[in-house]
Amino acid sequence: MSHTNNDSSDIKKAAEQANSQQIEKNLESGSPVDAPELLTEEEQTSFINDDLRTDK
Repeated sequence: MSHTNNDSSDIKKAAEQANSQQIEKNLESGSPVDAPELLTEEEQTSFINDDLRTDK
């Protein structure tokens, strides 16, 4: 079952409700919100145990 008709109408609604002046203002401000979150050392650790890697 396809819902492409509903999807396109939702997209049209979003486009119609978008405030172009606010979007432009947000883009110009270059706010630091776009900066990536700093990860802890544990979060930066690779998921693959180096001892098990075969691609080295």
